[in-house]
Amino acid sequence: MHDKIETAVAEIGKVVFGKEKQIRLSLCCLFAGGHLLMEDKPGMGKTTLSQALAKVLGLEYSRIQFTSDLLPADILGVTIYDQNQAKFSFHPGPVFSNLILADEINRTTPKTQSALLEAMEEKQVSVDGETRKLPDPFFVIATQNPTSFAGTYPLPESQLDRFLMRLKIGYPDPVAERELLINSEERAGIDDLKQCLDASDIKTLHNSINEVQATDSLLDYLQRLVAYTRQDD
Repeated sequence: MHDKIETAVAEIGKVVFGKEKQIRLSLCCLFAGGHLLMEDKPGMGKTTLSQALAKVLGLEYSRIQFTSDLLPADILGVTIYDQNQAKFSFHPGPVFSNLILADEINRTTPKTQSALLEAMEEKQVSVDGETRKLPDPFFVIATQNPTSFAGTYPLPESQLDRFLMRLKIGYPDPVAERELLINSEERAGIDDLKQCLDASDIKTLHNSINEVQATDSLLDYLQRLVAYTRQDD
């Protein structure tokens, strides 16, 4: 499995130049069963990274562009009456995919942001009194612009709590920037990426997380960190 992961990192690196650390962290977040929040300026490669992950991991991909007029039903789906069959039928929304890119999540209202709370925590959605399971694996990558940008709604604590990691991609180093200038259509190369892992591999890696042993000294250190965040404003 180690060789497959290294191949996946190298494959994604063909379109996300000079960001091996961010690629590895994204994979760790997915394998751990968490969700990823990426906060950075526009044009840093957040969308390219999410598309490359879906391609290399063989996951069904949906992109949701969050805007101020987006409604929860636009994400979860809606029940519509079918006159031909004389019954109501559920039309699933884009949330019913393996990898969801919630693009510019802080540009929509808190009401619409909350539509993802149940999905991200319990891997299910409740619509019209009926609970529906989401695909497995289910991984949300949310991007947000800095809160200093106009037209943004800060994510509430309940939403931030759903994310295992929060990272920035940042500007490319000079070598990667030159490569971007030479290969300006790096997103076009996503279609040429090879699939290195599949859903069964991800499930195996996810199950193996529980077998990782943590020493008492490491757990003590983690507890001290948590305690410090509770005591210091």
